[in-house]
Parts: sequence; structure tokens; C-alpha cells
Amino acid sequence: MNASVERVEMPLAEPFEIARGVQTDAENVVVELEYDGTTGVGAAAPSSHYGETAATVEAVLPDLLDVLPEDPHALDAAHAEMDRAVGRNPAAKAAVDVALHDLLGKLHDLPLYRYLGFDASATPVSSFTVGLAETDEMRRKAREAVAAGHEVLKVKLGTDRDREIVGAVREAAPDARLRVDANEAWTPKQAVSMCEFLDGRVEFVEQPVSAESPETLRYVYERSPVPIAVDESLVDPTDVPQVADRADIATVKLMKCGGVRPAIETFHAARAHGLETMLGCMIETNAAIAAAVHLAPLVDYADLDGSLLLADGADPFEGPPVPSLDLSGVARGTGATRR
Repeated sequence: MNASVERVEMPLAEPFEIARGVQTDAENVVVELEYDGTTGVGAAAPSSHYGETAATVEAVLPDLLDVLPEDPHALDAAHAEMDRAVGRNPAAKAAVDVALHDLLGKLHDLPLYRYLGFDASATPVSSFTVGLAETDEMRRKAREAVAAGHEVLKVKLGTDRDREIVGAVREAAPDARLRVDANEAWTPKQAVSMCEFLDGRVEFVEQPVSAESPETLRYVYERSPVPIAVDESLVDPTDVPQVADRADIATVKLMKCGGVRPAIETFHAARAHGLETMLGCMIETNAAIAAAVHLAPLVDYADLDGSLLLADGADPFEGPPVPSLDLSGVARGTGATRR
């Protein structure tokens, strides 16, 4: 297989803030794999929280691409060889994995969900994220999101104004389904108190406390009247047993676990442990998100709005529509196409 790598810097429509910090642009690394005249595309959306940057992705990609089997169907061997060649670096591996899956769908003249055997009619609607800002600004963002057709909002929290924020968003979007994400910002007692406040107001609370303390997560889970989702506490399939007795929902991201194939393994592991599942993303080009959309039939919840946070025209790729996650327009592969 022939390969090419391209680093893309994409400005965001507005600064995007969570409890850990603020982001104004996104650097992704696009990978294209060509085999027998057909090209598959994928991308890495690295997160420094997991030890990756665009520079580290570019640094390890030559080693990952060098060990790929010549046959693109050999996905198990591809992952085994990539894992032997390079340590964790899941976003870099995800870029290669997504490109392989896009390539396979195109080689078989099938959309990826059909190649994988999934039911496209079973996709949930994606949420849209309201990032942290001043309360009036978050009220505005929620109002505009609903006006744009978003029925499900995920609200970032982790401030001393969290209750005020929830009230403002609910005022602006009285009919929207709400979820909240604290990104590890609360103490155990704060988390329990907030969960009690949020009971009846939100569908679930995502990552209320630090991923570094599993027993703290258990403390909150056992006292919370609302379901608890884990994100930072669950990176790949091996983490599922450690969170299964202290959470209700497993959040899976291709960029955390290493791509489509490891994500499917994580979903199955979560189901086997009695957890519901949510499919999430980073701030990503459609070259990456498009692949995740094809996995949406496997999950209970979806949070695939990463490309929607980019400035108009910043993404060099188009993909299946969000929030509907409608796959009917995808003819081959993931549906990611250059603008």
C-alpha cells in the first residue's frame, strides 16, 4: 500500500472551553492509503490529555505505516503489528485504522456500516455540545443550537456557577434533552450534591470526578440518583472491567482506543458487563468522524458533533450529516470526501 500524511490546522467557530482549558483551533493529521487504485482516508485528532499531539502523531506514523500488511483485509494483523511497533499513541493508530476501513468499504463497493453488518436505521441522534463560557453566553449558545435543529444538548460544567448554568440552558432550550459533562472537575461530595440537583433535569452525568481515583467514582455512582457515564476513566477495552461496577454508561472514542476495530471490541465488552454505551469524539475533521458515524447503530447514545465546532469551511472534508447520523447517502466507505 502507498500512503500519504497531511497535517491540517482548523480554526474553531468559537473558543471551546471545558473544565481543563480552552481550545481555539484543532490540529488533525490526515492519512490516505492507496491500494490497487483505490484510496481510503482517515485522520488522527490527538489529545494532549492522553499524551498525543499532532507532532507525536506525525513522528510515529512512519513506523505504523511501515509495518502494515500488504493486504488491507488483514485488520487483526495490522493492529498487532502497529502495537508491536509503537506504544499507545491511539489517535495515530486510529488514523490508520479508519483509512483501512474506508478503503475496505470502497474496495467492496459498500458503505462501511454494511461492510460491518450494522443496521443503519438504528442510529441515535447526536448531541451538540455547549462549551463553558459566561452564563449568558451559554444561554445564547443553547438557544442557537436548538434553532439549528439540535434536540439533544451536552452541557459542559465544572465551575462555581454550575447550577446557574443548567438553569440558563434549560430556560433557553426548554424542550431539549440535556446531558452534562464535568470532565473530572468535581470533588466527590460536590459530585453527589450536583447529581442530586440534576435529578429529573438531565439524562446522565459524564465523568463527574477524576479518573485517577476509581474508588471516588464508585462513591459517586453508589449515591447518584442519575446515571453516570465514564469517559476519561475508560480508554480501551481493557478498562471496561474496572468501571463496570461504578458506572452506567461507557463512552467510547476512536481516538482514545485506536480506531474502529478496538471501538467495536470496547462496545462488546461494555455490553457484556451490563453497561450502556455512548460514542463520542474529539474536535475532528469529518475524515475521522465519518467512520464513527457508521458505528452509531451499536450504541445507546451519540456525541459526534466535533466537526460542527469548526469554523465554516475549515474542515477539508465532508461526511454523513450530524446530528441525524443519517447513513443513507453513503455509497462506499465512510462517506468522507474532500471539499
